[in-house]
Amino acid sequence: MKDPAMKIVKNTEKINENLSKVSDKEAEEAFKTIIKWIGEDPGREGLVETPRRVVKAFKEYFKGYNQDSTSELKKTFGDVDGYDDMVLQKNISVSSHCEHHMAPIIGVAHVAYLPNKKIVGLSKLARTVEVFSKRLQTQERLTMQIANALMKGLDANGVAVTVDATHQCMTMRGIKKERATTITNYFAGKFKEDLSYQNRYLKYIGDKN
Repeated sequence: MKDPAMKIVKNTEKINENLSKVSDKEAEEAFKTIIKWIGEDPGREGLVETPRRVVKAFKEYFKGYNQDSTSELKKTFGDVDGYDDMVLQKNISVSSHCEHHMAPIIGVAHVAYLPNKKIVGLSKLARTVEVFSKRLQTQERLTMQIANALMKGLDANGVAVTVDATHQCMTMRGIKKERATTITNYFAGKFKEDLSYQNRYLKYIGDKN
């Protein structure tokens, strides 16, 4: 039976295949319209360059749409003397945007995997988090995408991912609960099948030292 989470990853990877290309100029005009809509004058000195700056910023916020998560995991190392225990990277910074309000999601991710004959450079774990976080997201999907990309890309024996984040769509608008945080977990392979691995992982990420 196919994992439905893998379908989510696959569909999101192909999300913009059939979209027509929008030019920077068209995007700038759209932001000018929004500036007018909120009651400001886009011709005012302090706002004249704002649409151009916002377009440049959005390219950075959402650069994940132009990145391939699998390419980051292609270079692996097999000369590890048979190491097959947990590799855990904690406190990877996450900066994403909620797909419902386009408000920032700020937090950290913890990522662990059980190698199957090969390991990957540590920076690639953080880069995988980065690729998926630089897209419009829900935290649940973000967590699953990271886990499934690592599971497939590394042919790992198991993967565990936790995201702990604050959603500014909750803290700055709507219900305005400034201290609310959200934690999501996703386990695959041995982390899902064997609670001893899962419990070790949760103990490690809960340790503040």
